[in-house]
Amino acid sequence: MTNLIDGISDKYELVVGLEVHAQLSTLSKSFSSDSATFGGAPNQHVSPVSLGHPGTLPRINSKMVEYAVKMGLACSCTINLHNTFARKNYFYADLPKGYQITQDHEPVCLGGSVLVRLSDGSSKNIAIHHIHMEEDAGKSMHDQHHEDSLIDLNRAGVPLIEIVTEPDMRSSEEAGQFLTEIRKLVRYLDVCDGNMEEGSLRCDANISVRLKGETKFGNRCEVKNLNSIRNVQRAIEHEFERQVNIIENGGHIDQNTLNFNADTGETSVLRSKEMANDYRYFPEPDLAPIVLNLQYLDKIRSSMPALPNDLFNKYTAELNLSGYDAGVITADKDFAMYFEEVIKNTDNYKSAANWLMGPVKSYLNEAGKSICDFELKPESLASLIKLIDSGKINNSSASQKLFPALLKNSNKNAEEIANGLNLLIIADNNDISLFIQNAIAKFPDKVKEYQNGKKGVLGLFMGEIMKSSKGKIDPQKTNQLLIKELESK
Repeated sequence: MTNLIDGISDKYELVVGLEVHAQLSTLSKSFSSDSATFGGAPNQHVSPVSLGHPGTLPRINSKMVEYAVKMGLACSCTINLHNTFARKNYFYADLPKGYQITQDHEPVCLGGSVLVRLSDGSSKNIAIHHIHMEEDAGKSMHDQHHEDSLIDLNRAGVPLIEIVTEPDMRSSEEAGQFLTEIRKLVRYLDVCDGNMEEGSLRCDANISVRLKGETKFGNRCEVKNLNSIRNVQRAIEHEFERQVNIIENGGHIDQNTLNFNADTGETSVLRSKEMANDYRYFPEPDLAPIVLNLQYLDKIRSSMPALPNDLFNKYTAELNLSGYDAGVITADKDFAMYFEEVIKNTDNYKSAANWLMGPVKSYLNEAGKSICDFELKPESLASLIKLIDSGKINNSSASQKLFPALLKNSNKNAEEIANGLNLLIIADNNDISLFIQNAIAKFPDKVKEYQNGKKGVLGLFMGEIMKSSKGKIDPQKTNQLLIKELESK
């Protein structure tokens, strides 16, 4: 930030509200049987209904309603049992009907909140105003032809939910964490793939500033179509600086709709919003109200998986993992579900977490694989952990030799492979004593250094013992025997 902001920003408070559009992972569109699959040749996934031909009638996609309710339950919203749709009228080339079917006065979800955890260790509930269902518009492409804009209507009619927050966020970090949690929730629920780069998750940010202690909101600017969490944060940070500078120089914040340039990190005006847009909402005459009941809600609730915040609390409160460990594991649903299966087969939860976040994650990153493609079954990884816990193999041999061998022979159990590779720890104290005596004999000068108080040479002896024993010793037990032997000299 500029020097001006460094000196003056403490006077002002940032106020942010987000509107998050999540494209639902249904097979068909909101009100027709057209495919809702991403991709395909331009204008391939269309029909007279999605093209807005006269005389066509919409029909409600029941999966759209189910997915919207799931998201509402996950966000602790009140589910509206009486839902109606409305027409939002505006003209644009990629909106073939001349209106968008959406929800206005009676959205499917009201209230609710999402818990975010911040870098300083604090947490905050970000309040949700409502979640509503609507259909998407088509896509305008302005860079495919030297003179004309081209229209692809594959996306027209694809079902969306729009999650509208209260103006509850006071930093770009809070906004980024809210989006991160929303992306996790839609992925855990399997209602949206959460890929911002493909437009499955899109965000508009409403940003204003006011003097600290002021209760009245300042004029807000809406930054449209932000396509990554980082860009949302950058746009917020830029707007805070821009708006404070304008106010400090005696200017006035105009209520505009803005575009964000990811290359420059700056915003620019798309259109003025001094006067509120009149979309002339009116009830959709071709769709009857949707009436839900409590049995329907209970059925959906019972089908929902454990959510990331529930698992986070379980891992920290019940399994005594750190907040960091729990955060890494729950960041990805498939990763968390794999961990859940591992801990069904071992009660060494910390070791299970360490293996997943260490060797397993490193292997997956190097191989370009996801945990869904991981060769080892959870019970196989648990058997490796049990082998270490029983003292039959040490951590070094397990990670460097046994783990790679297990990956190549995933149908065999850990002990069978360890035995075949001659990795099992020597239990005979006589053998361990021989390795210790040989190491001491090899470095007589280091023995004197140890006896003169230079305890750091223990590492040298242990390295030699590990080398000569080919790692087939218990390091902790051997270390104790080594110290005993050195101090008896």
